[in-house]
Amino acid sequence: MSELISLAANGTGLVVEAGPGLPRVLHWGADLGPVDGDFVLAATPGVPPSSVDSPIRLTLLPSEQEGWLGRPGTSGHREGAWPHVRPELVAPIAVDGNSLSFTAADPVAGVEFRVELHLDPQGVLRVRQEVVNTGSDTWTVDALRLLLPVPTHATELLDLTGRWCRERSPQRSPFLHGLRARESRRGRTGHDATGLLVAGTDGFGFRHGEVWGVHLAWSGNHEHFAERLAEGVGVLGAAELLGPGEIRLAPGESYATPWAFFVWSDHGLDGLSERLHSWMRARPTHPRTPRPVVLNTWEAVYFNHDLDRLKALADRAAEIGVERFVLDDGWFLHRRDDSAGLGDWYVDPQVWPDGLTPLVDYVRGKGMQFGLWFEPEMVNPDSDLARAHPDWLLVAEGRPARPWRRQQVLDLARPEVFDYLLERLDSLVAEYRIDYIKWDHNRDLLEAVPGVHGQTAAVYRLLDELRSRHPALEIESCSSGGARVDLGILAHTDRVWASDTNDAVERQRIQRWMGLLVPPELIGSHVGPPQAHTTGRVAELPFRCATALFDHAGLEWDLTGLSEDELAQLTAWIAVYKRLRPLLHGGVTVRADHTDHGSLVHGVVGDGHAVFAYARLETSPDAVPARLRFPGLDPDRRYTVRALPDLAPAAGRFAQQTPWIADGVTLTGAVLAQVGVQPPLLGPGQAMVFELTTT
Repeated sequence: MSELISLAANGTGLVVEAGPGLPRVLHWGADLGPVDGDFVLAATPGVPPSSVDSPIRLTLLPSEQEGWLGRPGTSGHREGAWPHVRPELVAPIAVDGNSLSFTAADPVAGVEFRVELHLDPQGVLRVRQEVVNTGSDTWTVDALRLLLPVPTHATELLDLTGRWCRERSPQRSPFLHGLRARESRRGRTGHDATGLLVAGTDGFGFRHGEVWGVHLAWSGNHEHFAERLAEGVGVLGAAELLGPGEIRLAPGESYATPWAFFVWSDHGLDGLSERLHSWMRARPTHPRTPRPVVLNTWEAVYFNHDLDRLKALADRAAEIGVERFVLDDGWFLHRRDDSAGLGDWYVDPQVWPDGLTPLVDYVRGKGMQFGLWFEPEMVNPDSDLARAHPDWLLVAEGRPARPWRRQQVLDLARPEVFDYLLERLDSLVAEYRIDYIKWDHNRDLLEAVPGVHGQTAAVYRLLDELRSRHPALEIESCSSGGARVDLGILAHTDRVWASDTNDAVERQRIQRWMGLLVPPELIGSHVGPPQAHTTGRVAELPFRCATALFDHAGLEWDLTGLSEDELAQLTAWIAVYKRLRPLLHGGVTVRADHTDHGSLVHGVVGDGHAVFAYARLETSPDAVPARLRFPGLDPDRRYTVRALPDLAPAAGRFAQQTPWIADGVTLTGAVLAQVGVQPPLLGPGQAMVFELTTT
């Protein structure tokens, strides 16, 4: 006899059938309210011809014993034996509020499984599993996957791909029979990581459609997948991607998966983001102070560190309102370019004869925080560290990996490597009272021996230990830009660097799709020089400012060479950012499904207050642009819409094209969302920012 367990939170519902056998999810999606035994009958599939003799049961540990012939929930062996386990419940399912857990074991195979599900108040469902070796010899874990069913009316898939300086590029495909798998063997999340794998109803968008998504909170090798069998069962799943023999459990040892986040929405992708952003903001470790305006020195001075030049840069930064000054690469031993010095984390006396103290004190005297760049996990072969400890590399003995950016990877799972890095970082943070670390990671891991799992876990431990010693320290995860962006690394850091490109056109799309998973206050976005360092594209200053405004804003530009007009524009932009910061970093992110694919419309909506950007990236075949609609507003309230003059393009023809812009316009939220207003005719690389206030 079976019973039903229902969990519900914030409109999301989960219905689990308990017994006979392992529990199975009958429904994950909208909150259905009370359900009874007839729901089991209604949700039980038929038995197709040429199949097992009873309905296929997709349990929370799916395997072939149930007739499930998709990717198995668990895979492992005992020296080649017991490839198929048959776990059975060993105790009643435990339900505590909106949490469910159970233990199942296969005593013949000698393994035990512990499964946890938590439906959090935001409607985010988190799932984790653990396997314990209860046998008398080694159990090798091949995979431990986290799967949930999705209905047949989820007919499309969305995932993200990308490359260096073009992260988070969306791609769609039909959800057909078979397997759609996105696997990363890069040793880090990857520029091409899918982030959030989404299944949805036909034609779903940001503001419409029913969608289901999955994300694995892990920064090492991983897999996300969607699979549909001919028998009518479809799933979304995720798992750490383990190498052969990477997890070998001695008797009594265990392996726990990372958390998988499953999220559902009935109003499009923005609904997924709202749930995830709310969950992130509810964490006790989420940043609580206003996100400071950052100046990073990289594109201002590169490796050319000179105290007087950096002081002049700090002067300009303080004058325009910068709050955090970050000294980037080039301050440590032998580091005159990127070919040498990584691993030698000592201030170079040839460049800094008095240490960093003169600069640190000067920056603090200007009222700014001080930050410093590190790349702790890497080492240049041309370094004192590599010459002294060639055995510290993450490679098979005598078989170094192919060079990448003229660097190799340190094996952080080795205690002596971990201790060295912790001592160096801890010592420098303490000596200079560093407020902020830009933690970089500039290569994939190739032929990582003994494995990526131990490396990733050690990185997390190193971050946690450093933060425990320095509770006020903030850390940014930068990995060749956006190659390590996931909820795993964000459990140990305070922001991510979205991309190594400050090209505002590229950034518009990168940040739009990164925001599907990550709230804006955790995404670093900087105003760079007029000509982008990475692409060569030229963009006007108001467009670059409008692009950086909506995330954790900063600059990466030599301010000492700017005109008075440029400095005035930056001063005004920083003042706008500071004024709007509570809204930008506390409101609900919304993105319009705009009909003109050459333009993007996005914003943040709060209680009676909103700000939107209308950005044109390409020309349009339409002589008159499509109406600009503002989603997410309260339909019954009246909003006054005004363009922010400090972020307007240089051209002065907008008042003639669109007379309402001069003095603003006041309309209901319903009109603004459904009908909209006529926008100005912008050229490629131009944007306007609108502030909406209630009357």
